Amino acid sequence: MDHVMIDGLELAKPSLDVERRSDGSIVLNSGYPLQDYPDAIGHHLIHWAEAAPDRVFLAERNDDGIWQKFSYAQSLEIIRAIGQYLLDLELTPDTPVMILSDNSLEHGFLTFGAMHVGLPVVPVSPAYSLMSQDHAKLKYIFDLIQPGLLFAADGAIFQKAISALNTNGVKLVFAKNADTVARAITFDQITATRPTPAVEDAFAKVTPDTVGKILFTSGSTGMPKGVINSQRMMCSNQQAMAQVWPFLEITPPVLIDWLPWNHTFGGNHNLNLVLRNGGSLYIDHGKPAPGLVEKSIENLREIPSTMYFNVPRGFEMILPYLEQDEILRETFFRDLQVIFYGAAALPQNLWRRLEQVAKKAGREQIFITAGWGSTETAPLVTNIHYLVKKAGVIGLPIPGTSIKMVPNADKMELRVKGPNIMPAYFKNPDATAKAFDDEGYYLMGDAGRFEDPGDPIKGLVFDGRTAEDFKLSTGVWVHVGGLRIAIITTLAPLVQDAVVTGHDRNAIGLLLFLNPASCAELCGLAADAPLAQLAASEKVRIAITDKIHVYNQDHSASSMRIDRVMLMVNPPSIDASEITDKAYINQRAVLANRSDQVEALYEDRESALVIN
Repeated sequence: MDHVMIDGLELAKPSLDVERRSDGSIVLNSGYPLQDYPDAIGHHLIHWAEAAPDRVFLAERNDDGIWQKFSYAQSLEIIRAIGQYLLDLELTPDTPVMILSDNSLEHGFLTFGAMHVGLPVVPVSPAYSLMSQDHAKLKYIFDLIQPGLLFAADGAIFQKAISALNTNGVKLVFAKNADTVARAITFDQITATRPTPAVEDAFAKVTPDTVGKILFTSGSTGMPKGVINSQRMMCSNQQAMAQVWPFLEITPPVLIDWLPWNHTFGGNHNLNLVLRNGGSLYIDHGKPAPGLVEKSIENLREIPSTMYFNVPRGFEMILPYLEQDEILRETFFRDLQVIFYGAAALPQNLWRRLEQVAKKAGREQIFITAGWGSTETAPLVTNIHYLVKKAGVIGLPIPGTSIKMVPNADKMELRVKGPNIMPAYFKNPDATAKAFDDEGYYLMGDAGRFEDPGDPIKGLVFDGRTAEDFKLSTGVWVHVGGLRIAIITTLAPLVQDAVVTGHDRNAIGLLLFLNPASCAELCGLAADAPLAQLAASEKVRIAITDKIHVYNQDHSASSMRIDRVMLMVNPPSIDASEITDKAYINQRAVLANRSDQVEALYEDRESALVIN
């Protein structure tokens, strides 16, 4: 494998095999074969417990704010104890371990403890327990999975959610306040178990086909789907990543990371990346939300990391701190090798600000990168391992994973196949059958195009969700993904997200979700001012109208021009699948749930801002 150096990082030289078929489809493969990888993710844990026993694997602040650090050797000991406890319970793959709470030491140890003895782990979005009003999704997942053990961080906080479930015969475990729930035990009781040779006997039986996790998608509409994640999927994905990013094997990664482990980005990409390469992960209890981002800033000010992963909303929220705080900026960039964005496209204005703040820290160049994938792909399909200068590029296929580009309307639909692709949706044969084409390629539902059609080695560009694009009544196609990013960039920082309307209508409209803090600042109001007050503010309405006028001057075509907008006075609902834990808006769900407002957008001039 040929290597190149970028900003001191050793990366695989771009390599691509291209097959053009007579039906117009194009098949892409990495020029590098996928090398051997272990049968189970636990082999990496055993390796590092022997090779670097004292190196920190996981760390988390306790209630007093002190970092509790656990080495690889300590972690393996705890994980073996947990494995023995689960074997003593006589759990089977049909009675998995379900986890309801956020990232924590207990969450991590229980995850690897279960997988070590061949038991699936089912981490569920905490929002289904703590933010939901009806717990419908939690109950659906619980009844579908039928777990043998249920864990949550705090019995008192999760008591209401658990009372909505029929937990007869299910072992209930809490890190604290276990006495608030009947029949519950503490996590410490599990880790006090003395492991026997049965643990390693069980580990020896784990195969690449063993189910490691069942991760639930957010779902465009309806209930989430359970995605079976095998050991093969996770291990092959990490091997491919190490081949295109060989610097991972030179400098063990250090991460300060909040991305939730119930999602594939945080739980498979980041957590497994740390484990595979003998790194250290500091659990960040901050999030890209008011009142929580400050926790992230505190951690970033204290712990220098080598890689930083976030979603676009997260970068938007930390950038003002990086721009204003010299101490934070110096610590953040001191050892930093990579900035990686995922889950959604990064607006170009945020890309430029990241480059500018890096220069303020004395870094003339910083490697900003991304990838593309999904829960069903464990998650990486493509990766950028070469220098790019703008957002939207998703890179080249990783070793072992094949991409088929298929003509679909006026776009190229992307389909994928490889060892990292799910075998099936959990207990959902109908959805599984619809998910693959006749060659076994998984139907991602995304579109892509070449950055340079004359030079495919420059990589693919994400070209939106095929299901989100629509035609105006004039027959003109509207490509939602690119339009949404352009609008968010134009309306920054006043708007947090946008949903594009106009299907079978004669003009494009927008449902806009405001950024409360920025709008309140513009109006001279308190930071907690109600959304309805902000949306009614003449200052906000004029500012947004003016910005759209400027945008329309450069985008006069009907496929891009904005005709009208409506400011939302209710935030997106997680119960209605309108938003994910990672703050990514669900276009289809918002349009379905707010159809009355879409009608009003086109019929009621008083409720809409009509852009003349």
